[in-house]
Amino acid sequence: MTLQRAFAPVVGPTTRLLLLGSMPGAASLAAGAYYAHPRNLFWPFMADIVGFDPALPYAARVRVLQQAGIGLWDVVARCERHGSLDSAIVAASVEAADLPSLLATYSAIRTLLFNGARAEAEFQRFHPPGTIDPTLGLQRLPSTSPANASQRPADKLAAWRTAVSTALE
Repeated sequence: MTLQRAFAPVVGPTTRLLLLGSMPGAASLAAGAYYAHPRNLFWPFMADIVGFDPALPYAARVRVLQQAGIGLWDVVARCERHGSLDSAIVAASVEAADLPSLLATYSAIRTLLFNGARAEAEFQRFHPPGTIDPTLGLQRLPSTSPANASQRPADKLAAWRTAVSTALE
């Protein structure tokens, strides 16, 4: 097992929607970029929803999200894990990201969308009711990870499109 550290949040003063994963996988950590695994559907989904070329360089894709009011981060700041699967995260090793401080600093954030069940579960574990602003919109979306093959990509995209569009209205 190796100790893995998440990336810094990608947020700014105009961020209204924060997309939260659990912890970057091995491909993302190696690349130093969110959702870097070539079969992860995150960037194709965002390109479709927000309207940009998914082949743009990483920095340009991030800028487009930021301009749209979308931020990225992970619920887990540090953990031990062998490989990339959420199921390989050692629960006792998890250190939560400091979401309360981030939300206090970036008060325009009104919605948190969780990229998969593990992100939502870790959020609930470390942020029980009453510890986060109850007016925030919270929703779990189907994971964009290639390990989540239980739903058709078109169905996942439809869920993501509805949630992101609603949050940005």
